[in-house]
Amino acid sequence: MSTATLSTQVRAALLGLAVGDALGVPVEFLSRAARQKDPVTGMRAFGTHHQPVGTWSDDSSLTFCLAETLALPAGRTAAPDLADFARRSINWLDSAYWTAHGKTFDVGNTTRTAINRLRRGTTPTAAGPRSEEDNGNGALMRILPLAFHETWRTETLDLDAAWILTENAASVTHGHPRSTLGCFIYLLVARGLLAGLAPADAYAAMRELANQWLEHGSIPAVVEDKYYRWVLSGALPDQPESKIASSGYVVHTLEAALWCLLRHDTYAATVLAAVNLGDDTDTTGAVAGGLAGLAYGEAAIPDEWLAVLARRADIEQLAVRLAGASLASDTRP
Repeated sequence: MSTATLSTQVRAALLGLAVGDALGVPVEFLSRAARQKDPVTGMRAFGTHHQPVGTWSDDSSLTFCLAETLALPAGRTAAPDLADFARRSINWLDSAYWTAHGKTFDVGNTTRTAINRLRRGTTPTAAGPRSEEDNGNGALMRILPLAFHETWRTETLDLDAAWILTENAASVTHGHPRSTLGCFIYLLVARGLLAGLAPADAYAAMRELANQWLEHGSIPAVVEDKYYRWVLSGALPDQPESKIASSGYVVHTLEAALWCLLRHDTYAATVLAAVNLGDDTDTTGAVAGGLAGLAYGEAAIPDEWLAVLARRADIEQLAVRLAGASLASDTRP
């Protein structure tokens, strides 16, 4: 069993995600071949987006926006105030709210479309585009704070309720059930890590719960599970790197992040492996980094990386607020 407290777990998750994101920002969109010639071994400055060292991107910004919503009193209930998250997302795109250095950059097309709809008054859960072509990783990259919501933290997990909560939160930017299922699987792994399971055991626990639940066949997720066959079958960890894609497609990002988590045994090795897969490096790094933070704790994140992380103190203060809200809603004995 883990000896970590909820407060330390929230810190580890948010810092772990932001550090993984920041490691990937300078080399985003560059190929795996480029990374093999020049692997990332630590924080870099400038590069793709010409940002200072330690800069994180939209992945962390929207994660922090969701965390702020969940830290509100209304965020402690079974129905978080997604209108609040929508307002924060608009503020991020329009006014650089929760950005590393007062500049919004690297905005995904589906996310931008959804926020434009929110600005025009579309209901948050209806804003995310819903076609099959709208399955980028923009919901997955920001969904981790939901793991600290009371619905996901109950001792006996109500999978139907967890699905509905996840679908609502994901649909603010990405409305297709494939995106929701990717988020759902990711949160199941996070739940196992929060319970103190090792990565391989958290992965196995996710597979058991998800596969049993998907057999019900009563929700849209069942028509999407074939896209996650490697993840759900247990075959993922045995795939060679050449079979692991690292594009911005939600399935690829989830596979890549879990593959790195399951093939490595430290925070640093996990996130560096994720970034050095190339292509959508910041998001793969962020998604893997959040889980690796939960798996190994804040102490496992190299000090030299944390020392240059943009707005570290603000992230830590947000973690305090989110942990406080989660503890206030905790009804378990």
